[in-house]
Amino acid sequence: MGGDHGPEVVVPGVAKTLERHPEIRFLLFGLEESCAPVIARYPALREASTFIPCEVAVRMDDKPSQALRQGRYKSSMWRAIDAVKTGDADVCVSAGNTGALMAMSKFCLRTMANIERPAIAAIWPTLRGESIVLDVGATVGADAQLLIDFTMMGAAMARALFEVEKPTVGLLNIGVEEIKGQEEVKEAGRLIREAAMPSFEYYGFVEGDDLGKGTVDVVVTEGFVGNVALKTAEGTARQIAQYLRAAMSRTLLARIGYILAKGAFDRLREKMDPGKVNGGVFLGLNGIVIKSHGGADIEGFAAAVDVGYDMARNGLKAKIEQDLNLYHKRRSAIALASDDVSSN
Repeated sequence: MGGDHGPEVVVPGVAKTLERHPEIRFLLFGLEESCAPVIARYPALREASTFIPCEVAVRMDDKPSQALRQGRYKSSMWRAIDAVKTGDADVCVSAGNTGALMAMSKFCLRTMANIERPAIAAIWPTLRGESIVLDVGATVGADAQLLIDFTMMGAAMARALFEVEKPTVGLLNIGVEEIKGQEEVKEAGRLIREAAMPSFEYYGFVEGDDLGKGTVDVVVTEGFVGNVALKTAEGTARQIAQYLRAAMSRTLLARIGYILAKGAFDRLREKMDPGKVNGGVFLGLNGIVIKSHGGADIEGFAAAVDVGYDMARNGLKAKIEQDLNLYHKRRSAIALASDDVSSN
């Protein structure tokens, strides 16, 4: 029911994912009068899904507290998340109200052991392909331990999504030198380096321009900076596209040049299209929840469902738990060794 277009985008988006992954089965939650006519247009999806009619749909402008109070247990959003909690679904995907989705997910699924707060991880197009950036808005402000948690979760997601054995991870900072940046960031970097985790390679500090370069597989930051970076990148992409359209229509010669170079411009547009890398992952919960951009088109929503499919198929939650447990064991061993040295 969420997003700018509701079932008119969500249902065909799900149908498109089904074409790519015919083994998936879907639970579709929504208002029957809005969803049933759209689902009827897709016979294959109708056969591969179960529709669960709901009494309430969370509005895009509802406050999280309001959505929890009014829609709890009845709304399509809550019931979709609850299906993950009960094991009826492996992953929940929604294009709905981000604040309400996060609030309900935290309330229903709870955070994993050793995780204080969840994060939203975004897939970021780069010159090398794609990277993961987190947090992009769930948690404003972070101490060293929270940045370490984000590092473990982001690395696990990279292994699940990109299927790389040992992804590279960097902490976003105002410089690459170890003496620069906030104390929390420097402390997190020191502790991660000391732990020497075998499941990922700690690259060190990265700067803002490394996001587009794809210097590392995972970029870790707190939610305020991450969200500003994300919105800036989206705005810059739209700005460049508008500049190009204006330049290509200015003169007859420019229009002819555009026709001759149309293939190259189409490839550039596809590379810059945020819908192609749609799907923010809520990390740190006892279940997988994917947030699609509210303005996503059919292909964009299908991309978000694809992300959920990859996360569930490749055992994201188990990978996060494995890394967290190993990190805390290593930190305990380092602390014991330090105590022995001090006592001697």
